[in-house]
Amino acid sequence: MSDNPTVPVPDITAGGPAAPDWPGLLRQGTGPIQAEFRRLVEQTTHYHGYSPDLVWGNLQTRAYAEEVLRLVVDLHGIPRDIEAGAAERVARAQYFGAGGRSFHVLLGEQTLLTGIGGPEVMRAQLEHLLEALKLPGLTLGIIPARARLTVYPGDGFGIFDGARVEVEGYRGGETITDDRVQVFHRAFDRLHESAVYGDDARAIITTALRTA
Repeated sequence: MSDNPTVPVPDITAGGPAAPDWPGLLRQGTGPIQAEFRRLVEQTTHYHGYSPDLVWGNLQTRAYAEEVLRLVVDLHGIPRDIEAGAAERVARAQYFGAGGRSFHVLLGEQTLLTGIGGPEVMRAQLEHLLEALKLPGLTLGIIPARARLTVYPGDGFGIFDGARVEVEGYRGGETITDDRVQVFHRAFDRLHESAVYGDDARAIITTALRTA
């Protein structure tokens, strides 16, 4: 458990900016869609996100990102511009500690166990997460696998500046800017109640690293 601040819920009275054409971008390959996400992160001051089973994009190593995008390419049958997509994805890390940005991220413990790219890739990724605990502007929580939840598990999501949500899955990306955003605020607050931070988070990551 932690006393980190929860997500401020805005008074949403109208929809936000038009959603990108995620399906159209995806058909072009991983490069264009990852470039759009990088620009979104660049324009964001306060981010809150939840990833139940994959390491959050801003914290991925280059090798891990390439493996994830290779799986995306294979599933959707899109152009194999994996290196371009991975370069854009890892470029998001430049925004940690820049311009007063803050990132509050929750990872499910399964994230540390999901086999992406084999043991060598996973060990390097877990070591990277341990270093990331020191990053400026980042609050990283881990939700233990046996933690008692106060909300049912769902898809991973990101909340950008309190008023825009991005949800990703097999169906592709979805942008939400209407009053449904408040559901994700409530979900994040409840997931956050089950997360551990600091030394407790480090201990869980270290245990996963020892068995990777």
